[in-house]
Amino acid sequence: MTPTDPRPIETEVARHYARGDLESAILDALAAGGKDPDHLAADDLAPVDEFHTGGRQATVELAAQAGFAPGSHLLDVGCGIGGPSRFFAAKLECRITAIDLTEDYVRTAQALARRVGLASRLHYQQASALTLPFAPATFDGAYMMHVGMNIEDKAGLFEQVRRVLKGGGVFAIYDVMRTGEGALSYPVHWAASARTSFLASVSEYRGMLEAAGFEIARERDRREFARAFFRQATRAAEDGPPPLGIHILMQRDVAQKLANVVANLENGLIAPFELICRAR
Repeated sequence: MTPTDPRPIETEVARHYARGDLESAILDALAAGGKDPDHLAADDLAPVDEFHTGGRQATVELAAQAGFAPGSHLLDVGCGIGGPSRFFAAKLECRITAIDLTEDYVRTAQALARRVGLASRLHYQQASALTLPFAPATFDGAYMMHVGMNIEDKAGLFEQVRRVLKGGGVFAIYDVMRTGEGALSYPVHWAASARTSFLASVSEYRGMLEAAGFEIARERDRREFARAFFRQATRAAEDGPPPLGIHILMQRDVAQKLANVVANLENGLIAPFELICRAR
């Protein structure tokens, strides 16, 4: 089946995540939590800028699985406000080129990179993952974290990533995938409704990745990791959210979005998976 025109959907996805006062909201929350916004380290931002199941720990574990070499030039597909990119830049001294649909996220990622002293290693730009504005074989590696759920044409996405990767380059994926039949409960943090939610199964990911020119090196079901993460998040929320957290990014209906994600997970409909792929 041919995917629909992505442009209207991309506009709606960008609008879903947009928040014009995002940088100031984060800086206010940092100050409320006792941090000095003018003297920040990348790790200070981890509670808010790791907008995926498992937060910073998920990034650390994906990095360990991917095995990117220090100093590599990496592509971050769907960077959000830049948490994983700053992690790779700070811990592995990688150079990161990062794209996202949402202008507010790109602008905030740039500002935060400057504040933590990593701007020289990080370049952020607004772009679509379906039309990557880079020459073939530009990058040593690539990754995306909780991005595929908003992209219908995953085959096109994977073809684009393969085009801009060097031969042998690693493409690391951490996405929420379909694990069972049935209607999902909405809203969730990646979509207000099924209109902008495009989950696929891990077997569908495998097939499309292989067709695009990747071989699957490793695969990991992260369902139990996610369940433990959400149990801890639910307990923490009983005392009210901390000043700094992903509720700043979710903006509205935070409790309902998280409850629906947990219900979908517990009902066997979804689970996050890692796929570590290598460009042939």
